[in-house]
Amino acid sequence: MSLTTEIREPNAATDLKQPDMSRARATSWSLWTRQTLAIMRLEIKKNFLSRRALLLYLMAGLPLVLLSALALFPPPNDELENFSELSQVYAAIYGGLILRTLVFFGCAWVFMNLFRGEVVDRSLHYYFLAPVRREVLVVGKYLSGLIATVLLFSITTVGSVVILYFWRFPTESARYFFDGAGASQMLAYLGVTILACIGYGAVFLIVGLFFRNPIIPALLLYGWEWINFLLPPFLKKISVIHYLQSLVPVPMSEGPFAVLVEPTPAWISVPSLLLFTGIVLFLASLHIRRMEISYAGD
Repeated sequence: MSLTTEIREPNAATDLKQPDMSRARATSWSLWTRQTLAIMRLEIKKNFLSRRALLLYLMAGLPLVLLSALALFPPPNDELENFSELSQVYAAIYGGLILRTLVFFGCAWVFMNLFRGEVVDRSLHYYFLAPVRREVLVVGKYLSGLIATVLLFSITTVGSVVILYFWRFPTESARYFFDGAGASQMLAYLGVTILACIGYGAVFLIVGLFFRNPIIPALLLYGWEWINFLLPPFLKKISVIHYLQSLVPVPMSEGPFAVLVEPTPAWISVPSLLLFTGIVLFLASLHIRRMEISYAGD
């Protein structure tokens, strides 16, 4: 179904026949939902099939390739030869490579380009000329980026667990995942990945809206997330990574110079990230109402 079919304004004559405010409000929500889904479908195709998607595929597939090579050509150390050490090995791989780097930059690439990419391609005005509320446009684009990043990095998270454990220790891994704590740990990592895409996605959506050159703000945010272990407890909590690390099932050692702080409980971490995402999307919606398109210099 085309975008022009889904995105249309309510007919004034029809609205006059419905004086009941609740019915009119329900009609508006129904229209906005259809518009959101129409925009989301269009944007999902861009996120998965455009040339920009190639970099996302490379980032999502990198851990799978590296762990496959590691399984075929294991280094001469005791950690990979001892099944009991694999949980610590995966915690280091997940925390250092997947979460802090690949998910971070994957979300930056996808969500910053949701609007900034349209400006560069000189195509954003087509959306702005359509009879659709700009808040609906923000939500539709955000959901499309969320689907792309959650799907690909969920495959990365689960696939890397399976490769690391089952390739070298199939029997022990089967017992660990089907009769032990392995399945719950993998689901916990998967949940952290999804929350990371939700939180970082909202951050980079608004970065792409506010900054003409979003690369510098993205690098500054990356530095802030990486030095989180050195920050005092109050500043630690002004970051996404603190709440994500509080949720990982196997904590990773941050070194002798880390400032120790109690992990934030899940019943606080999860609602905090969701509330933060909602606030950021609200600010993005306020900004886009006043946004004017200028392709000069892009």
